[in-house]
This record gives sequence, structure tokens and C-alpha cells, in this order.
Amino acid sequence: MRKYSTILLGIALLIFATAPIAIYLAPYESTMGLVQKIFYYHVPAGILMLVLAMLSGIASAMFLFTGRRKYDHWAVAFVELVVLFGAMTLVTGPLWARKSWGVWWDWEPRLTSSLLGWLVSIAYLLLRRFGGPGSDKLAAGLALFGIANAPFVYVSVNYWRTMHPKTTVLGSLVPPMAGPIWFGMAGFVVMAIVLFAIRVQLEEQRDRVEALYLAADES
Repeated sequence: MRKYSTILLGIALLIFATAPIAIYLAPYESTMGLVQKIFYYHVPAGILMLVLAMLSGIASAMFLFTGRRKYDHWAVAFVELVVLFGAMTLVTGPLWARKSWGVWWDWEPRLTSSLLGWLVSIAYLLLRRFGGPGSDKLAAGLALFGIANAPFVYVSVNYWRTMHPKTTVLGSLVPPMAGPIWFGMAGFVVMAIVLFAIRVQLEEQRDRVEALYLAADES
């Protein structure tokens, strides 16, 4: 692990160790009570899921146009993080929905498109794993869908009738609630950077090992 990754990992762990205290001190929401505190995990994970999906699509496009393996490594790392943070979003969301909406799941635009984006990321990884030669470029094409889907997930609550609050909800939070969510967001971002750096390094090492195998076969 690179030195800066170790430092960032320490920062992320410090934030995650103290974030529960900040969330505990945050006031209860008037209608949902304690269950509203899932918000402080659900929203940062959901935001990162969308941002990383767009980054994976951008990295895939750069790989397709340039052919440079570096961008392919980035795309793989971003997609795996989409799966991770997407799983967190899709687990915490129903826990919150059951208490506030009375149902675990509803096929509304944001929920449906979020699930679709997450399944596309899983399909990307399956294609990379079992697709055979050329699967890297096919998967890169699949990742481009994330560029279109992620903004749709974000703005869908503003244009369709949905149980989700509109995108303006973050800006309307009172300071005692806004502080913990942005503090937690910082921890999620730092952790994502660390995991991205580690995953890219693993892909680079895998390429080196494959190159050594090819050189040994040729000799």
C-alpha cells in the first residue's frame, strides 16, 4: 500500500470512529424519530454510488478511445466501488422506507433506476470475469450506461411523483443535521479514495504478473 493510502486510511477510520457520536448528538426528526438517522449513512452512500458510476463510464470511454490500460484499471476499480456503495444504499434505503413509507420497496423512478444501475455494474464485473478475450472492451461499453443513468437517478425525484424528497433536501437541513451528514460524507469519500488506490494497484500488479507469464511462455 502506498504511503498516502495508509495516511488516508487512518483519516477515514478516525472519521468513522467519531461519526456515530456526531450522529447520536444530531436531533431527532419530528416525524420519523430515531429511524431518520439512517439518512446519515444512506445519503452519502447513494451520492457516491452515482458519482462513481459516472467516473467508471468516463474511465471506460477514455480506455476505448486511447487503449491505455491505466484507464481500464480505473474503470474496474470504480465499478467495484459502485457495487459496494450501491449495496449499502439498497440495504439502508428499505430499512428507512419501511418505517417512513410503510413499505420495504416501491417501483418508483429513483428506486428502479438505482437498482438498474447497480445491476449493470454487477453485469460489468461478470462480463470481465467470464467474458473471455475482448471482454474488457465490451464491459467498457456497458459502463458507459452509467454516465446516462446516474444523472437520471439524481434528477428523477424532481420530475416524477415519488416518495423520495427532492434534491433540495440537503440544502434545507438545519446545521445540527447538516454537520453530521457532511462529516460522514467526508469519511465515505476518503475511504473510497483509499479503496480505489488499492484496487488500481492490484490491477497493475496483475498486468505485471500476466506479462511475466507471457514472457516465460515465449522463452
